[in-house]
Amino acid sequence: MSSSPSSSVVEARKALAHRLAVLRKDAGITAHELSVRCGWHPAKTSRILSGKQAPSEPDIRAWCAASDAHGQIPDLIAAARAVESMYTEWRQMERNGLRAAQESVLGIYERTRLFRVYASRVMPGMVQTREYTTAVLRSIQRDRVVVDDVDEAVDARMERQQMLFSGRQRFGLLIEEYALRAAVCDREIMAGQLGHLIAVGARPFVSLGIIPTGCDRLHLPVEDFYMFDEDEVAVELTSGYLRVTQPHEVAGYARTFTTLSGMAVRGPEARALITAAITALG
Repeated sequence: MSSSPSSSVVEARKALAHRLAVLRKDAGITAHELSVRCGWHPAKTSRILSGKQAPSEPDIRAWCAASDAHGQIPDLIAAARAVESMYTEWRQMERNGLRAAQESVLGIYERTRLFRVYASRVMPGMVQTREYTTAVLRSIQRDRVVVDDVDEAVDARMERQQMLFSGRQRFGLLIEEYALRAAVCDREIMAGQLGHLIAVGARPFVSLGIIPTGCDRLHLPVEDFYMFDEDEVAVELTSGYLRVTQPHEVAGYARTFTTLSGMAVRGPEARALITAAITALG
């Protein structure tokens, strides 16, 4: 499983490219002839067919016109937009502020019944206190977001939490011990957050595991990810937000979650690590 967006996105592009290749073959023309008809260099056709380049909507229209397949244009454009939506840079996702970014994922949160979350750097958003969320989102806003709507974004996340913890959903949470001690806020806020984590972990529909520092990380991902049932995985990369929907890749994340789960401690041992982190705050 790759930690970059290339694996999922390129595979989806290849599926789209296969459909375009079929249109060309059905038209009885070579790739070179298609390039001539479209008015671009043959290398561009090669990149599209290999999945290295995503065709733009004008590219799709030109391709279909060259292949005498005008009726395929709407469906292919819809498929291309679906591919494009798989990976979104943070600057694009957050261009209108952080509240919009919070609300953009509300639909899938409402549909999901089993959440599986792996968090290595900060607490998962669904178990954050208001003060901790404010500190995290304020840091993000200062670093990369022009619009300052942090208060509204925090309200949106807190509202979503009320829905999530109504008891209708189940949660499997795996948190690295490092995240218990990461200095993302002041000591008082962190102590409150850790106390809240203990309380959340005691709920009957929550399975909380803490992965102790020092466990072997060979061949395992470093990115945080959220699994929504068996339908989709959201991966928080340094550069952006990746949606994984290919069934075999979703299954890969499920296997990774199971592996990580085997490293975690639970119950009294997990609470002891959290309590130690609180004590270390002084």
